[in-house]
Amino acid sequence: MYEPKIEFVERIEALLGDETNTFLEWIRKPLLPSIRVNTLKISKRELKERLKAKGWNIIEIFENAFTIKSSLLPGELGKALEHQLGYYYVQELASMMPPLVLNPCKDDIVLDLCAAPGSKTTEMAALMENQGTIIANDIRIDRLKALNSNLERCGVTNTITTRMNGITLCKKLAKAGFFFDKILVDAPCSGEGTIRSSPETLRMWNLNMIKGLAALQKKLIAAALECLKPRGLLVYSTCTHAPEENELVIDFALKNFNVTLESIELPLRTRQGILEWQGQKLDPEIKKSARIWPQDNDTEGFFIAKLRKL
Repeated sequence: MYEPKIEFVERIEALLGDETNTFLEWIRKPLLPSIRVNTLKISKRELKERLKAKGWNIIEIFENAFTIKSSLLPGELGKALEHQLGYYYVQELASMMPPLVLNPCKDDIVLDLCAAPGSKTTEMAALMENQGTIIANDIRIDRLKALNSNLERCGVTNTITTRMNGITLCKKLAKAGFFFDKILVDAPCSGEGTIRSSPETLRMWNLNMIKGLAALQKKLIAAALECLKPRGLLVYSTCTHAPEENELVIDFALKNFNVTLESIELPLRTRQGILEWQGQKLDPEIKKSARIWPQDNDTEGFFIAKLRKL
């Protein structure tokens, strides 16, 4: 385990205060494996029976989401027949939240702007019962291959994949008069929330990376709002704690676009978005966004905001 850099700890202290040591203890704890039932292929009841027959100790955390408390062999979760058949998706619990917030319906046209490797795309397809349409985009060919593989394994048939710069894609679609009912922008980020599963994040962490990503995230959310229908929903999410990539991006959207924030209800404990960072006061509406901290639910960290275009 890499030691957190002093500047990282100072920033967490500015966010959590007296809870900082608790947070630092939690990011050193191993993360329990978690899976999501793929209801396109199997019922929750049948999958539970199959996994219990394998001797796995599974605990239901919320609807269609389980943690595995058994001591599994290395790679066993991915090599299991049930995984190969697409009966479940290995997915971290907090990562399951953004599609639940977007809540796509059967007749929606949905854009998953930064889709690979497909955990949230396949989750949305299941919520839509393979109806409606999802455009799942990613810029990298290697990640797109993983996305297509996961879509096929999970039996997803309502999704078209594209490989393009997300900003360019949105601008082209808007210019062509193609607009979406709902958009998920699960933005590329510094990954501060993933330290429990990827300790390497601590070694790579630096402020310049955060600043560069924040600039990209603002461009992505701006472009996505261009191709969102009036009254349409956009969910913005990251797996980081950095306010520059979270609340400050939403503050930018509120100041520059005709959008409003809506409240979020989730099956995990969340905390309100912060309203001030390093002397900069933010739009009070940002308290409607949600922060997920590792110590609150024994998960990774996430940020989620739900915007309605007016």
